[in-house]
Amino acid sequence: MLAGVIGAVVGVAAYAISQTGGQLLSVVVGALTGVAAVLGAHLYRRSAQLTEVQLSLAGNVLTFTANTDMRQAALRMFFQAATRVATRPLEDGAGNLREALTSLKTLFDLYREPIESGSAPPPPLRGDSVHEVVLDILNFELAPFLSKWHPKLRAWEESEAAAGGEGAWPENAAFREELRELQHRLREYVVALGRIAGLRDPERHLRRSDRHARHDGEHQAAAPGSDVPAQRPPGTGRDGVSFSAPPDDAS
Repeated sequence: MLAGVIGAVVGVAAYAISQTGGQLLSVVVGALTGVAAVLGAHLYRRSAQLTEVQLSLAGNVLTFTANTDMRQAALRMFFQAATRVATRPLEDGAGNLREALTSLKTLFDLYREPIESGSAPPPPLRGDSVHEVVLDILNFELAPFLSKWHPKLRAWEESEAAAGGEGAWPENAAFREELRELQHRLREYVVALGRIAGLRDPERHLRRSDRHARHDGEHQAAAPGSDVPAQRPPGTGRDGVSFSAPPDDAS
């Protein structure tokens, strides 16, 4: 279809030149033909290599007609989640709960910014949009978790009992359990983003390799009698990912 439109423009231009022979008209028609060719090439690059991806998410079957823009957006959001505690394990006795909440709030902001700023690509003419997946992540997963646990942890941090550290927080175990449940639910969405992006095996980036498992086993064996993994440097999570300072408006 695109080739037909460009061909028609070129044909009209050639006919006009042959009929008038005017130099000015020839220049104008030539310029318009050049503009049409450039716009056509740009549109082709944006829509080229359309791939249809059908996924089942939260009980719904969604169909994505993924072009270059959609795949790039999905790939960016996949790796934004795959490198944070949203998908990385936070084992009992390891990590920092405040940093985990901050990481989830950062992911929330990263996902929301393109939608609110208008920089997200427009919805496709047919099929579902990758940002519909993101809206579900924001509204049904991240927002409820953050709105529940941020004020609870903040209240504990501001109490005198907080001097005993997060390990003394009465809701420490409940927080970690609900975080694991959130991670399990998010995994389905993140894998879907990877498939829309065209990754061959997105789950590979979310599971620990045998090499890392052996390393952890050797690390535990090097410290007999201790059930608590070695502490990570301040500002890093279980997998070594750095987190920024908690935002004042986290919610």
